Amino acid sequence: MNIEKFQESMYKLIVETSTNLPKDVRRAIKAAAERENAGTRSAMSLDTIKNNIKMADDNVSPICQDTGLPTFKIKTPVGANQIEMKKAIYNAIAQATKDGKLRPNSVDSLTGENSGDNLGGGTPVIKFEQWEKDHIDARLILKGGGCENKNIQYSLPAELEGLGRAGRDLDGIRKCIMHSVYQAQGQGCSAGFIGVGIGGDRSSGYDLAKEQLFRTVDDVNPHPELRDLEEYVMENANKLGIGTMGFGGETTLLGCKVGVMNRIPASFYVSVAYNCWAYRRLGVAVNPESGEIQEWMYQEGEKIDFAQPAAQEIAAAVEAPVEQNVVTLTAPITEEQIRELKVGDVVRIDGMMYTGRDAIHKYLSDHDSPVDLNGQVIYHCGPVMLKDEEGNWHVKAAGPTTSIREEPYQGDIMKKFGIRAVIGKGGMGAKTLASLKEHGGVYLNAIGGAAQYYADCIKSVEGVDLMNFGIPEAMWHLNVEGFTAVVTMDSHGNSLHEEVEKSSLEKLAQFADRVYK
Repeated sequence: MNIEKFQESMYKLIVETSTNLPKDVRRAIKAAAERENAGTRSAMSLDTIKNNIKMADDNVSPICQDTGLPTFKIKTPVGANQIEMKKAIYNAIAQATKDGKLRPNSVDSLTGENSGDNLGGGTPVIKFEQWEKDHIDARLILKGGGCENKNIQYSLPAELEGLGRAGRDLDGIRKCIMHSVYQAQGQGCSAGFIGVGIGGDRSSGYDLAKEQLFRTVDDVNPHPELRDLEEYVMENANKLGIGTMGFGGETTLLGCKVGVMNRIPASFYVSVAYNCWAYRRLGVAVNPESGEIQEWMYQEGEKIDFAQPAAQEIAAAVEAPVEQNVVTLTAPITEEQIRELKVGDVVRIDGMMYTGRDAIHKYLSDHDSPVDLNGQVIYHCGPVMLKDEEGNWHVKAAGPTTSIREEPYQGDIMKKFGIRAVIGKGGMGAKTLASLKEHGGVYLNAIGGAAQYYADCIKSVEGVDLMNFGIPEAMWHLNVEGFTAVVTMDSHGNSLHEEVEKSSLEKLAQFADRVYK
């Protein structure tokens, strides 16, 4: 094999997967947008998502800033040199990271050190399999941490909230899948796709679940019982009312794929792999001699080229919900300004904000801040950054990360430093809500995965602190204009996330009765 050409082919696969959403996923998102009621928060979110997909196309930049843990599934003819192929993939991953097509995501689990090139122990994941065909089948999925954290595994029998007992049968499996969608809420960037693995052990069950994510959205399961199960879940999960970003709405799930394998008598696992709307998986057929791409996979059907709406149309979509207020804030923000906000208001941020993720929150709990955060805005974001030849930093992708990870720290840090607003996705818990009420703070939900949309709002990078944590975890000083998000937790004790979770649990309970005899 021409290994240099193979490396070039893998680089192309990585870039396309990161920047160009597959045709079947686009069609699913278009259908969801058409089902959604006009003028709702979910409709606004889907409009932003469509705009973001188009911007990623135009900019050849990551759809979402969290490019996840790259996972390759590769089938090779007998005799292919998998050792050399793996080296070529490593080189392609490092180059794509250097070029800003992937975020550096490989972190030493003990020291916290980021390798900077997405290479390290266990990263990327490469799974080889031999087959008797005469070409190489190489597939890649980029599954971000927000949705990866909403994966769940059930050991049957089990008692499930809202659904009661799930036994070791098809009806118990049904209950597990429905519960998996409920427990994800909006934290995995709904509306999402799920892969389900029935059977196996704890590791092979999850492998089977993730393998289902390599199927096309509109394929038909050849197993009659599993086909019926997939159809049941798609019909009824969308009755839970969780909606896009967990804002409530008509579409909660965009796809459900189920696989099955044998198990041992003592174990019965149902494993669910949750994937966000930014469902980034592609594949190529590669000539084993030349190393060149022969064919791109997932190309069936129409490709939706989302037309980029004009700025006034985006603004109209944001402002459309009845009784929705739009407030412009510029830091430093006062407590009085915060107390005037309520759940459902749309906030436009102009001026400075500072990124802060897991490492920053832990650091701030024990140390002073490198900047004055009194009256300021913290953005839960790990951006994709590139430095130019003059040493200036540029933002390539900058959507929100899942906020619930900061729950142990957030309220205390807001009170300690005087922070007034936090931007993220998926909402936060009771401790943070209580602190917002006591301190006078607000939580703003940005649209998860909309990394190009928000990067466009960032007009300059004014500085950076704590780079020793790595690019995603550093504190970036961002000057923004027109950065729009929705108040979902206010200073009066109200939480949209709490309301949607309570409502969806009540709806989930309607599916407790046995369906499969």
